[in-house]
Amino acid sequence: MRIVVLGGGTVGTWIADLLCRHRHSVTVVDNNPSHCRLINNELDVRVVTGSASQSAVLFQSDVIGADLCLAVTGDDEVNIVAASMAKAMGARRSIARIYGPVFHDVSTFDYHRHFGIDRLLSLEHLTAMELARGIRNPGSVVLEHFARGELEVLEVVMEETTKAIGVPLKNLGLPATVRIGSIYRDGRLWIAGAEDVIELNDRITLIGNRQDVDSVKGTLQKKEGRRRSVVIAGGGETGYHLARSLQGDRFSVVLMEQSSERSEFLAQHLIKSTVVHADATRRAVLEEERVGSADFFIACTGDDENNIMAGVEARDIGAENVMAVVSRPDYANVVGKLGIDLAVSPRDVLARQILGFLNTGPVISRSTLLGGGVGVYEIEVLPGARATEHVLANLHLPEHCLIAAVMREDFVKVAGADDRLQAGDVVVALIEDSDIETTLEQFRVNGR
Repeated sequence: MRIVVLGGGTVGTWIADLLCRHRHSVTVVDNNPSHCRLINNELDVRVVTGSASQSAVLFQSDVIGADLCLAVTGDDEVNIVAASMAKAMGARRSIARIYGPVFHDVSTFDYHRHFGIDRLLSLEHLTAMELARGIRNPGSVVLEHFARGELEVLEVVMEETTKAIGVPLKNLGLPATVRIGSIYRDGRLWIAGAEDVIELNDRITLIGNRQDVDSVKGTLQKKEGRRRSVVIAGGGETGYHLARSLQGDRFSVVLMEQSSERSEFLAQHLIKSTVVHADATRRAVLEEERVGSADFFIACTGDDENNIMAGVEARDIGAENVMAVVSRPDYANVVGKLGIDLAVSPRDVLARQILGFLNTGPVISRSTLLGGGVGVYEIEVLPGARATEHVLANLHLPEHCLIAAVMREDFVKVAGADDRLQAGDVVVALIEDSDIETTLEQFRVNGR
């Protein structure tokens, strides 16, 4: 595939190297001549010197007709403008890296849709979601990046005999806003159908908005487990996104931040979390905040060494599960030996995201559910596609395909049988590997 990377800093250079290793044709654009010389000497890529937000530079980089454009400069506004221009100039897919949380908040303004960008990616938000997955549903695929984070994807293990056991899914009386997406049993994973029956020890996936999903979870299990305590060290963007995703009825969240100004910001925006102005790298502070009794301790201070040391101290004083953000790849073989249960690398998280975007046709992105055999696809509904001709119940979709959610303009909803797709919609679908091509035929136009 032909890919243009806008920005030749640390992230851009690393992405270009990753794509080269996967044998893609890569062009890198950067306005720093020294960066360009270094990249030209080290990587097998084409390099263009200039501003990513200038049309002449984008034209020179052959962004017209590129399969993918990744805007990853150090400036949010430049990334958004450049990605938007690249899309308008003919790039098939365009992605912008962002840092500021304001760009994620669609309640005030939808930058993603307004600027016509396929995806706004925050490295910090992705890292936080990877950590959240390790806390909520270890081993499951993280789906929070789909549907703008407005859908809850919850895994429930049927460990007790309840009224849901032995009953076909169509007779469970689930609200229309919640779907059972998949069932995992005896090493096999499949997409749930109306006639499927839940058995003891099944692991099922619920998809819907958070409030409704929690309500359904309560009907599927006899009792709700106790609230689990989570202590987060570091109130930067990663810690902030992690606290936001966990705070609520299921978790008691304490966030420790060294900066007093940042602590005030966090306290104002995380009303369901406890914010403590303290240095989480000091053992005495961890003991004072009773980290030893925490179910989870997560170190995301922004410094690898501080994260590792805080994690080691937390483990030593008794924290049950210890996680840390570790960026340096040469630390990967060390952290496990130091008692850290999960080390998340922002680069690895971003790599999976980018590789998931290397698709053709209407597919925007894809990932794989735990157990294999089932993919999670984000698919664009193109004008003239057969998927727009009937309501979902009447589309010629294969048996092993579930349209889980529909994104349209300013809202996201769990898909229902009577919903009809429109050009411009984006759907999130669970599809078994054997039925991918049959499903995509409904979304392709003129064979593409």
